[in-house]
Amino acid sequence: MSSPFATDARDTSTATVADATKDTKALRNLYYIRFGFAIVWAILMVTVAKSISPGTVALLVIYPLFDVAAAVVDYRSSGTTRAKAPLYINMALSLLATIGLCFAVSSGIPNVLRVWGIWAITAGIVQLIVAILRYRLGGQWAMILSGGISVLAGANFFASAGGPKAALTTVAGYAVLGGVFFLISAIRLHRGAAKLK
Repeated sequence: MSSPFATDARDTSTATVADATKDTKALRNLYYIRFGFAIVWAILMVTVAKSISPGTVALLVIYPLFDVAAAVVDYRSSGTTRAKAPLYINMALSLLATIGLCFAVSSGIPNVLRVWGIWAITAGIVQLIVAILRYRLGGQWAMILSGGISVLAGANFFASAGGPKAALTTVAGYAVLGGVFFLISAIRLHRGAAKLK
């Protein structure tokens, strides 16, 4: 006769694996979506980046708002891998960036780059923290690199804002690079989810 405790242990183990698989798939799908959005957004931004126009303003505001939406989806779907406090901070930072950009667009590209730079630095730090907390989930080294590069890129945006070559095309490049890191992480998570089956 088998022990009931052994059965409970197996059930618990199975439930834990199922939860981990579910969390991994949800995060993977979110990362794929973020990659696609970043690429499309960057292409559109390049076409209007020469000056501040209604199209430029719309794109600049949409990007951090999408980041807020992504953080909300992440929070609701990540379950056992949820990084509660950092995700709340990320939402707040992206909302503040949206507000800051709404004001910055009226005073030219340099101030837009300054606001974007501050956001990239702070959001990059939060991304680093979240990726470290989720390291055991797999596929997070790309997010760690992305967070670190975001901090460096943000500092560069801020420093170059007052220069003669201040341009919004650099922001588009930043989005593409971030999107590529999301894609790499999504692929790694995809492989990790397959191993858990």
